[in-house]
Parts: sequence; C-alpha cells; structure tokens
Amino acid sequence: MLGLARSGEAAALALARRGVAVVGVDRREDIDGGRLRAAGVEVVLGADDPELLDGMDLLVKSPGIPAEATLVAAARERGLTVWSEVELGHRLLGNPILGITGTNGKTTTSELLGEVFRAAGKPVAVAGNVGRPLTGLDGTLAEDAWIVCELSSFQLEDIEAFRPRVAILLNLTPDHLDRHASLEEYRAAKLRIFENQGPDDVAVVPRGFEEIPGSARRVEFDSEDELPAEPLVPGEHNRENAAAATAAARAAGISDEAIAKALRTFEGVPHRLELVGEVGGIRFVNDSKATNPEAAERALSAYPPGIRLILGGSRKRSSYSSLAREASARGVAKAYLIGEAADEIAEALARAGVRFADSGTLEQAVADAFADAEPGEVVLLSPACASYDQFQDFEERGERFRDLVAAL
Repeated sequence: MLGLARSGEAAALALARRGVAVVGVDRREDIDGGRLRAAGVEVVLGADDPELLDGMDLLVKSPGIPAEATLVAAARERGLTVWSEVELGHRLLGNPILGITGTNGKTTTSELLGEVFRAAGKPVAVAGNVGRPLTGLDGTLAEDAWIVCELSSFQLEDIEAFRPRVAILLNLTPDHLDRHASLEEYRAAKLRIFENQGPDDVAVVPRGFEEIPGSARRVEFDSEDELPAEPLVPGEHNRENAAAATAAARAAGISDEAIAKALRTFEGVPHRLELVGEVGGIRFVNDSKATNPEAAERALSAYPPGIRLILGGSRKRSSYSSLAREASARGVAKAYLIGEAADEIAEALARAGVRFADSGTLEQAVADAFADAEPGEVVLLSPACASYDQFQDFEERGERFRDLVAAL
C-alpha cells in the first residue's frame, strides 16, 4: 500500500482484516502507523526503494501518488498490477455504487444525493474524494445500501474493473494540469468512470456532451431542466448540479417526491458558497473549494454586482483570462490577491480592467475587503487556485477565513 494518509490507511486495514499480508509504505517519516501495526501491517516510512516490491503481487496507491512515483514506475516495469484505492474498494464491497466525477461540483452533488437517498428512506453512504475513503466502508454497510462515491481524476487513473451502477460526469474543464501531462490525459482519466458500464447501467452527462466509453444507457441533463423542486442552494451551477442529481436519483429508482424534499432542504456543504457571517450589513461567503478559475466564475454568478473577491493561492498551470473577463462582466468591485499566483492573476485582471489590491495573505485580504466594503455587498473567498502555498488544504483555508470573519 503506497501512501498512508486516510485512503491508504483504510485500504491497508481492509486488506489486513482479510488476512492479506500488507506492507504500508510512505516517503514521509511523520506518519503515525500505530493502527496499521496493531492490525499486522508492516509499516515502512521514509523510503521508496524498488526492492520493497520484492515478493509483492499488487501495488495499491493512494490518489495523491502520481504515476511517475518511483515505486509506481518500478511496479509497472516489473509487470505488477497497480490499482487505485477505489478499485480495491469496488472489489471489496458488493454494494451498488453511484459514482460522480467532473471538474467542479462533485462534493455538493455527492452530498445532495446522500440527502436524496435519506429522504427516500433508503440506506446510503457517501464516500470517496468527499472525505471518507471507499475502503473505509468495508464491513459497515447493509447489502442493499447504495454508495454515493465522489471520484477525482487521480482516483480514476488506475481503475481496472470499477463499475458504477449509475455514473455522473458533471462538467469537464482544464484542471490539475500540474499533475496530468495534458488536458487530453485529464479528460481520459475522468471518462474512465464510464468504461466498464454495461447496458443495465446508466451514464449521466451534460446535454450535448461528446461520445463516452462503455455501453450504459445515456441520460443527459442541463441547468434549464424542469426539476421536482427548486434547490435551496444559490447559483445556476447549483441548479445544474441539482439537474444531474435528479437524473441520477431517478435512474436509481428514487421518487420525485423524495428528490423534491432533498432539494428544498439541502443547505450545501462547507467551503462551497458557505455564508459564514454578516458584519455591518456585509456578507462573507466561504467558497474555498473553488480551486480552479472555472469554479470561481461559477461562484460569481450566484451574487449581484459589487462583489469583493479574494483570489489566489498556489499555481496550477491555469489561465485566469476568462475569470478576469467574467469578473469585469459581473461588476466585481475589487479583487484582493493572495499567494504565489497573485502576479499571474493581477496581469489578467489588469487586461480586463478589474480593480485589485495585492494583499498577500488571507488575513490582510479580509481586512482590506472589510475596510472597502459597503453594507449590502458580499466579500467572497473564491480563490480560483489550490491552497498548498499557504495552507495544508482548501479546508484549512476556508476555516481560517471563517475564523477571520468571526474575529471581525
């Protein structure tokens, strides 16, 4: 098992429960392998020597491990099978899976579908990229429970037999080009969600989307679709997510009555257009999960003109030109730039005629935006970038924003 964070630990423990001999490997030395060792897993930290593959039959890798990693490349050279953690989870669990992928909206749609199943009184678990590893469900579910599984391109890279009963592709725009060699490679990874589906399965795709692999029955959706109820969460993109969720839920046999109940009551998820406070008539919205420019563009459509927009973070080989044009068209009052991508974003905003300030840090950006904002305006953290230059992940960034607003 290569990579011993949440997914890797869950996968190693699931295998160990079945009496499989497992060696858990991680290049980091600060991993707490206590649970693994207690379960009989051999733990090797701070090393990635190919000799660790001697005598091995299978390498399972965490989604954060790239294909170029030393042990992954060495395993392929030796002809060893390489699986992603979700491939292992699919093989260990016999439950029907509703898989969700796409560039933006995966977590919101996954959690919404969890609410839909619960509204229908059906047992369900939400797992995958949303937080709980698929293998972490091993031994916890009734046989008839559905699994709603959020799937990133990293998780789909190394599937073999993974086959969702219902699969959704929400959208597809350039992302993670710091990991994938090209947009074509990224697209191919995403579309693998469909490749093992058969005629009894359902593939849910945006209206007019290109041909997809597999032989599932195709169902299309659009933000203009008639829905059983209007979603509570704001924004056209969330209506699009609701349309996809509705199509998938119907394919899974859920009634429109249950779908409507969930749409009317689902409040969204943390770090996605999350209203975290109002101070002096100024609303503060946490959209830290907007880790690419397209996600930030979608967020702008949810609010009236006059947004104070906090942008920036670590670089992902993204273009900010379209976002800058959208910010201009949407009447963004001013942008406040943070992180290592601030200079690239500044150039795009300047070309589009959008006012901006180089705040540098999130703390300063919140202070600057609050000082400038008028009652009735929105201060929106929708960074359009990953967070790894200044934060551990987008959750930490969003929680820091929440704390800064609370301090006001």
